[in-house]
Amino acid sequence: MKRSLVVLGLVLALILAWSIERAKAQGQSDKVTFVSSKNAKFSEVPEANGRVSMAPLWGDANAGAHATFTKFAPAYDAGMHTHTNDVWIAVIKGAYLYKDEDGEKRVGPGDFLRVPGGHKHWSGGDKKEGALFYEEGSGKFDLIPAK
Repeated sequence: MKRSLVVLGLVLALILAWSIERAKAQGQSDKVTFVSSKNAKFSEVPEANGRVSMAPLWGDANAGAHATFTKFAPAYDAGMHTHTNDVWIAVIKGAYLYKDEDGEKRVGPGDFLRVPGGHKHWSGGDKKEGALFYEEGSGKFDLIPAK
């Protein structure tokens, strides 16, 4: 019984520590965060040759958990790839095109997509409008081309 209480205490302490660190990584505090996608400061993603840009909302996509507004240029093709960490996407404008072994999805305004880390897929932007979407990642963002 005593051992069970010690183990339970350790588990609760680890969960609390993880929660505190996640909140710090997200840059969240007790303040409200508001960012308009129309006024966000987008920067080009160097590896995408001017076809993808991101605006940070919280966290740091180059270092850990994060959220961004992301833009795909019309007809952008990311090729088949994976990400190390989970990625959540909610489309605002245009369409995020997605394809995996289960088929194709056109993720449009108001639609949501979760891609688990390590899941092989293709993504791109609508041929005419491209895509503007909210993207959240559980860790550092990466794009690993599929072999």
